[in-house]
Amino acid sequence: MKFLRNLLAAIVGTLIAFGIMFFMFVFFVSLVNTEETVSVKKNSVLELQMKYPINDYTGNSEGDPFDILFDKSQGLDQILHAIKVAKEDDNIKGISINNNYITAGISTTQAIRKALSDFKESGKFIYAYGDYYLQKDYYLASVADSVFLNPVGAMDFKGLSAEVLYFKELQEKTGVKMEVIRHGKYKSAVEPFLSNEMSEANRTQIKELMGSIWGSIVSEIAVDRSITEENINIIADTLGGRKPEYAKASGLLDDIVYFDEYENRLKRALGIGKEDKLNSISLEDYTKISRKKKLHNGKDKIAVIFAQGNILYGEGGPNVIGQGIINKAIIKARDDKSVKAIVMRVNSPGGSPLVSDIIWREIEKAKEKKPVVVSMGDVAASGGYYISTGADKIFAEPTTITGSIGVFGTIPNISELAGNIGINAEQVGTNKNSVDYSLFEPMTDEFRGFVKEGIETIYQTFLSKVSEGRNITIAQADSLAQGRVWSGTEAKKLGLVDELGGLEDAIEAAALLANVDSYSIKKYPKYKTSLERFMEDFGGASILNKEHLIREEIGAEAYRVLKEVKSVMEQKGIQARLPFTLTIK
Repeated sequence: MKFLRNLLAAIVGTLIAFGIMFFMFVFFVSLVNTEETVSVKKNSVLELQMKYPINDYTGNSEGDPFDILFDKSQGLDQILHAIKVAKEDDNIKGISINNNYITAGISTTQAIRKALSDFKESGKFIYAYGDYYLQKDYYLASVADSVFLNPVGAMDFKGLSAEVLYFKELQEKTGVKMEVIRHGKYKSAVEPFLSNEMSEANRTQIKELMGSIWGSIVSEIAVDRSITEENINIIADTLGGRKPEYAKASGLLDDIVYFDEYENRLKRALGIGKEDKLNSISLEDYTKISRKKKLHNGKDKIAVIFAQGNILYGEGGPNVIGQGIINKAIIKARDDKSVKAIVMRVNSPGGSPLVSDIIWREIEKAKEKKPVVVSMGDVAASGGYYISTGADKIFAEPTTITGSIGVFGTIPNISELAGNIGINAEQVGTNKNSVDYSLFEPMTDEFRGFVKEGIETIYQTFLSKVSEGRNITIAQADSLAQGRVWSGTEAKKLGLVDELGGLEDAIEAAALLANVDSYSIKKYPKYKTSLERFMEDFGGASILNKEHLIREEIGAEAYRVLKEVKSVMEQKGIQARLPFTLTIK
């Protein structure tokens, strides 16, 4: 007993000591962060490096000292704001894009590229350097006045491709299967459970989607590199950028240099000598300065509500759209008399149709008081389109993935596995349907009929919302639905969105609808601080950033497969989701 008391005391003492050391460390970091001053020297270059994954919005408090410890993400809103501030900053003479492996969607990359194109209108220069250009990296870099590559580097420029994983054989081997019910010719989220091969309908929509997105990328590169679209496709077909010398001869690059030589080019652009010091400031540091400078000023406000992630029932958070946090934001913006219009920034593949409808209803109530405009990000599909469809106006980027108006149900079943390992489940109930569906028993036709009935009801509800929101007939809505996905460009032609443009375009449209000339921006929702989120996970595996550790251990490709399998197995019940998980390369 004495041994156990001593052991318990030692454990408690260790935990207390660890806690004290941890909070002393956090306090020290906060002091360092507070005392650190950031300034921009005259004749400086803004170093554009996106080191961390880019979300539409991080919701970080200004100057939160704990972000450096716990939050490894960047907000697109902050990046775009920093570029706009730099355009008017007399101390910033140019931008250097020195970025490899940008972790962002194509529409996010396109939004940054547009901001850089606008920056060039100031007459300031943009140079880009890469040790290795993946396609998204090069797409971003191609906006620069001059593009450079390491002599031993390479380029991956071959056109877009998409990969979808299939699990039918895995189910057969393990005895763990997903019972699926769907509505929609193109509702292919369930296809991986039913087949080992891609259907022609799915192949058609993916090919057309990829073609539209690639067309947008090619047209922008063609303009900035003064190469015809035909020649860009020839370069892609022949892998004309696979070697630095080939890429330069093809016109994709301006020169092949080492980084120190690139820095000399920057110095020359700044009008200083090789021996002079190159003044530069990182995007991370410049953001600390730029976020204190408002580009919009006025007593009237435009509320921007960021809805990003899967749609799930509950409160929600930075990467999950829940009715709790989103509806609170909509109500606050709706009831705030200083807010004259609302912009919903939607970046979601969908999820729960119930939550989608709850949010849709709150948007309808907000529209009774003030205009509501939607800005679509990388993806606003299925449930993401559901919550968008009622807006007074919808904006999408040309490369946005949207549509996917359809519903499906997935229910796991392990009856075959149970039988193989000797498990038998018996149920007893008071009424005919009182016994719940069992994982351990095959799905009955009657139960399947009930699920199908629910799916049909939700699908018809979805169609009615689209019909009402887009002012078209149910038949017209159905012809655009069936789970089919579209690029922003295609969606504009079909009338699923109103305009092609980014978040700033949507904000300007909202101000116009509200008849407001001068306004400031108010962002929602306010997430918990990085420290608060960390402490909620304290004691669990997340304290060690388990996802990061697993990814580092098994590699990025194996980790992607693991996450895909985990994701599809978690899709239980009726879903209004993007019809497939695309890996665009």
